[in-house]
Amino acid sequence: MKKLFNEFKNFAVKGNMIDMAIGIIIGTAFNNVVNSLVKTIVMPPLSLFTDGTNLSNKKWVLRSASENIEEVAIGYGEFVEVMVDFLIVAFTIFMVFKFINKFKNKAEDPEDKEIETPKQIELLSNLEKLMQEQNNLLKNKNE
Repeated sequence: MKKLFNEFKNFAVKGNMIDMAIGIIIGTAFNNVVNSLVKTIVMPPLSLFTDGTNLSNKKWVLRSASENIEEVAIGYGEFVEVMVDFLIVAFTIFMVFKFINKFKNKAEDPEDKEIETPKQIELLSNLEKLMQEQNNLLKNKNE
């Protein structure tokens, strides 16, 4: 039991659980932002193209309801809203990663002095330069 507790403690302390929890919390908050964006900003102008109708209520009725029979319908309007949500989320995530990668690429470029290069990238860059110099010396020596 003590071994299991120590493994769990190592797992939680090393950041795996903490990183995952932070990701879930931020993801939940981001989901609320996107839902609000879609419902209050994107869908109202789209409803103008559909004569002010609410897309989420749109459906194709396959069988009408009667006394003892339930209605059977395909709710395409809700599907359209979910697809719009998905496209907005996907595009937003794409733009965030594009923004992050722009700074990451700048940070990994040892020639760019605008953003500080991480030490490991700087060391690798210095090693690459030394190896090139060494190769040039060996070429000149063999010629």
